[in-house]
Amino acid sequence: MSHDARLAELGLSLPEAAAPVAAYVPTVEAGGLLHVSGQLPFQDGELMKGRVGADRDADYGRAAAERCGMMLLAQIAKALGGSLDRVERVLKLGVFVNSAGDFTGQPAVANGASELMVRVFGEAGKHARSAVGVPALPLGAVVEVDAVIAVRPA
Repeated sequence: MSHDARLAELGLSLPEAAAPVAAYVPTVEAGGLLHVSGQLPFQDGELMKGRVGADRDADYGRAAAERCGMMLLAQIAKALGGSLDRVERVLKLGVFVNSAGDFTGQPAVANGASELMVRVFGEAGKHARSAVGVPALPLGAVVEVDAVIAVRPA
C-alpha cells in the first residue's frame, strides 16, 4: 500500500504546509535525505502554546507533538511533489518540549509524533529520536519537531 493510501485509510488529511517564520527554508533535499525544519503544532488554525508541567499537562503536549507530526508530513509531501510515496524511511525526529524545570516526561510527549510516523509509514516510520525539555520555544509553542527522512530518487 502506498503511503498516501495509508494516510487516507487512517482518515487523515494533511494541513497546509506552514510558511517559514524567519530566514530559513522548510526543507532541504540532498544526498537521498530530506531535512525538515522544526514544525510547530496548530489545532484548528491556532498555535498550541504553553509549558508542559506548568500550565499544560502531558496529554496536551502529546497531542501537540502529533500536530507537529502532521505538519512534518505536510512539509514532506510538499517537498516531494505532493505525495509521501518517495519516503523510504523516517530516520530521526528531534522533539523539543517547552517544559517546566521539574517535568521529566518529554519522551511520553514525543510519542505523539513518533507513533504518528509508525501509523502512517509502518516499519519505515520507526526512527531514532531525541526528546529534549527546553525553557521556551518560538512564539510560545508547547512543542517543536524536526525530522530527517530518507527518500527515493525522483
